[in-house]
Amino acid sequence: MASRFRIRVNGRAHTVRAEPDTPLLYVLTNDLELKGPRFGCGLAQCGSCSVLIDGVERRSCVTPIATVENAEITTLEGLTRWFAAKRGLSAVPDLHPVQQAMLDEQAPQCGYCYNGMIIKAAELLEQNGDPSDAEIRAAMNGHLCRCGTYPRIVNAIKRAAQTMRASPEDRE
Repeated sequence: MASRFRIRVNGRAHTVRAEPDTPLLYVLTNDLELKGPRFGCGLAQCGSCSVLIDGVERRSCVTPIATVENAEITTLEGLTRWFAAKRGLSAVPDLHPVQQAMLDEQAPQCGYCYNGMIIKAAELLEQNGDPSDAEIRAAMNGHLCRCGTYPRIVNAIKRAAQTMRASPEDRE
């Protein structure tokens, strides 16, 4: 039997009606019409459905809606707002530094992995502002890129880390 759930996504409260075991991904894409998280494998193996739940990357394809009712859910669409809030910025940037670095390094090709790679990289850089190549590879393990642009993805994460370490004046 469907129940009502109050969830908070990208800073906005929503009330949705779903079965308690409905995957969060289905609510985000079908009910809220968000395009960031994507259905990839449905088994939490590829990472394309990744979201941040209270700042921690989770696979939304296997996360039941009933388990996130009191959590702050951040999707790709809300990542810049999340970043600005974390840093106390007065203005929300157009792109998260990881998004800009991915574009600068020409990392995304087909776009299948883009959402999950960016979500995981953003989480990593919040925890470790200067990760080594090995730390980046370990963090990104389990995020699949069908086009095989892994070296560009690593370079993009390193570039984003460098940007995030720079003072705000240096970024302008």
